[in-house]
Amino acid sequence: MEDVERGIRMRHAALAPHLNEQQLRLLAAAEANVIGHGGASRVHSVTGASFRTIQRGIAELSGAEPLPLGRIRKAGAGRKKAETNQPELAAALDRLIEPTTRGDPESGLRWTCKSTRTLAAELKTQGFVIGHVKVSEMLADRDYSLQSNRKVLEGGDHPDRNHQFMMIDARTKAFQASGDPVISVDAKKKELIGNYKNNGREWFPLGEAPKVGVYDFIGEGGKVTPYGVLDIGRNEASVSVGTDHDTAAFAVASIRTWWETMGKPAYPEANRLFITADGGGSNGSRNRLWKVELQKFASDYDLEITVSHFPPGTSKWNKIEHRLFGRITQNWRGRPLISHEVVVGLIGATTSTTGLRVRAGLDKRPYPTGQKVPDAEMAALVIERADFHGEWNYTLAPRHQS
Repeated sequence: MEDVERGIRMRHAALAPHLNEQQLRLLAAAEANVIGHGGASRVHSVTGASFRTIQRGIAELSGAEPLPLGRIRKAGAGRKKAETNQPELAAALDRLIEPTTRGDPESGLRWTCKSTRTLAAELKTQGFVIGHVKVSEMLADRDYSLQSNRKVLEGGDHPDRNHQFMMIDARTKAFQASGDPVISVDAKKKELIGNYKNNGREWFPLGEAPKVGVYDFIGEGGKVTPYGVLDIGRNEASVSVGTDHDTAAFAVASIRTWWETMGKPAYPEANRLFITADGGGSNGSRNRLWKVELQKFASDYDLEITVSHFPPGTSKWNKIEHRLFGRITQNWRGRPLISHEVVVGLIGATTSTTGLRVRAGLDKRPYPTGQKVPDAEMAALVIERADFHGEWNYTLAPRHQS
């Protein structure tokens, strides 16, 4: 019997590298049939094939269990995907990685600060059965990629940057959970009006692409500044195209326009508003006029306005940059912005596969620069600053006349 087992072992070792799963199963079954009574047990001890596998092979050789033509396994065979057995797994992973996501949001590729082993361990504490390899597969399905540790040019790396990101994320979820609006605001870069080159390419009949001027000197059309207000929860935006200076007064006027045309109709019962904004520019954390204008806005509409600024050098994390401005740029690529009407029309026609809706309008009002805000006016603000970076996180309450 030792010679029989030696023969089985030699044949299995020689053929196994060249056979697929079904062929190996049939080979083990054939060896068991040759031995006869007790053959399955002997083949199992020599090759390691399970009794169930050998018995299936015997049934297939006898024709009692034929396989569908062209298949190795039965339809539906194999272990179910982790997401199938655990329907909440994908959502749980998304919740873990969303607040810690890094990378350029305008790019299709993203990467996360947490390792796959850390993510797997956190998911296990929530009751899921998953390993780090499966986490890697799920991240790849979500367009994440494994990136090397390298320096990036994004301004000063503030030590409290990640903590501020977490605060913005927590406040956003809290406001949305209570049905209150959350908006992301910013000014897009200024655009020249006239027959000037606009980056990007668009399909045109051969030889019929628009002809534009060689030099980009400011002409009679001047420049415009699109200021956007993105409602994160409803995925809709208002853009005011300003023809004058990009000041704090213009920024808050754009927010007023959004509230009057889109915000108030969508949130008729709301008495508070959360704004996320960059740390600089017309809506900067150090801009005194920005706070004064917001105070007027809060008082006029009886709104409590909470503001959180992104830390220095992190403006590209502001949702409006990639969810609105990137779409606008794609929509008017390769087309000269020859008039105010063209700019407003192209912005208003901006859409996305996620259902983005945009309202655009022209604002020709003057917004002079150099306005000074006296200390007395700052002292009169009804403002409450957070314990953590009060210059970044603060709330303005309505000021009621006595």
